[in-house]
Amino acid sequence: MSTSPSLLKAELILVSVTIIAAFGWIFSKEALAELPPIFFLGVRFVIAGIVLFFVGARFFKGIRWQDLKGATMVGAVMSIAMMFWIVGLDQVSNIGVGAFINSLGVILVPVFARFMFKERPARSIWIALPIAVIGLGCLALGNGVSFEWAQGFFLVSAITFAFQFNLLTRMSTKLHVLVLTAIQLFTAGVVMLMVSPTIEEVPHSVSLPIVGWFLASTLIATSLRFLLQTYGQSLTPASHAAVIMNLEPVWTALLAAIWFSETMTSLQLIGCALIFSAMLVSKWSQVRAFLRRKTA
Repeated sequence: MSTSPSLLKAELILVSVTIIAAFGWIFSKEALAELPPIFFLGVRFVIAGIVLFFVGARFFKGIRWQDLKGATMVGAVMSIAMMFWIVGLDQVSNIGVGAFINSLGVILVPVFARFMFKERPARSIWIALPIAVIGLGCLALGNGVSFEWAQGFFLVSAITFAFQFNLLTRMSTKLHVLVLTAIQLFTAGVVMLMVSPTIEEVPHSVSLPIVGWFLASTLIATSLRFLLQTYGQSLTPASHAAVIMNLEPVWTALLAAIWFSETMTSLQLIGCALIFSAMLVSKWSQVRAFLRRKTA
């Protein structure tokens, strides 16, 4: 059976989402040349949240105060994850390595669900974890016995993302995805703008190219990305979306190699391959469903 036009359309949209997300790493890195990281991301998220609010304004009608508080809490947790992520991006010497470390959050999501909500993870998770740990070790030691603080920041970000994703999953059954996304982005942005003045200095002016990178990261890599992701996920089974979204670190590493002429050692490439394999193993049931549809 061939892939239906609507399913193919959804898959192409979600692949484009992963590419846009990868470009978001590049846009952000360029903007950080003149903008302090937390301030940059705070303004970016506040604007993106406002844009999504106007796009999905009709879905905000009748929202309950309890649900609003829950979405705000998710946004506050998201702000912690994003602050570690953006500081890591600002300091990292190899964006591709950082992208794969950050993707470990995907594997940790069901582990957190086990302790937070007593959900029993699939057996594949316990197989994926040691593979991911070995991959992380290969990335950390890829340039010899050395350690970058940025790698630690990405790891903390991944752990916090896993916690935040579990909260987000619970809230997604109560609020429209656009409402939830707009609230959490806006909340995360406000929290970061409150933190920024206490630890970094905000510049009085920036060059025009930096303004362009900032707008690209805000309107394309955030607002457009989440709009396309919401639409694409509404057209395809969750198994397809889960598998396709794993492509983001792959595109990020490729773009970083092209854009910034980054290279990886053989050990780092092995680490990336192991982490990517662990991501697929952790979602093995979705991968099998994806392959069955493709071969049916």
